[in-house]
Amino acid sequence: MEYYFDVFGCLWGNRSCCATPHYKVVVSDRARQMLASHVRFLAQKSPEAARKTKNDLMNAIRSLYHMPERFPFLEAEFIPPNKYHKMFVEKWYLVLYQIKDQSVYVDFIVDCRQDYGWLVQ
Repeated sequence: MEYYFDVFGCLWGNRSCCATPHYKVVVSDRARQMLASHVRFLAQKSPEAARKTKNDLMNAIRSLYHMPERFPFLEAEFIPPNKYHKMFVEKWYLVLYQIKDQSVYVDFIVDCRQDYGWLVQ
């Protein structure tokens, strides 16, 4: 039988031994409002799809407590370099967040089907 260890020497499947740091995830009021707006709009057409989208987004955001740096930085002309990480959720949603010390700050949840040019100006 073979066993695999990650870069921290942890046996796969045994989370109790891992020494990777965990981060506190903070969702801004603006990001909460954006999420509520997206879900409300979707619920007009399909309440089930709205529930699924909300759950998928919340699960993705919660997952940032572990290795939030796994997602790349946002590269945009009017955004300072290396400020926001970008995480795509489902097909259409973009979550932008910053990492400061042991905290992750979710600042924006954008529906990429809409015009979000205001964000990069």
